[in-house]
Amino acid sequence: MLIRYFAAARAAAGTDAETLETPADRPCTRRDVEALLVRAHPEPPPGQPPLAEVLARSSFLLDGVACPDPGSMVPADGVLDVLPPFSGG
Repeated sequence: MLIRYFAAARAAAGTDAETLETPADRPCTRRDVEALLVRAHPEPPPGQPPLAEVLARSSFLLDGVACPDPGSMVPADGVLDVLPPFSGG
């Protein structure tokens, strides 16, 4: 699955995009993906907030469509965009 980070999420992850391997033995929810991302990025780059904090206040798009439910299923070949609040919103 492709994860694309924007703004503060990009800074916290230290990258603008990455490919995430998900467990092959079961489908993943957005919540599962978030947990995998936090484990993949336990320490933020210097001066940046932890990715877990950014994810907690972010919105998500799954294949270009809003994905507000953490229990939503995320396909292994999907694209998940992480969109933190912009301009104080």
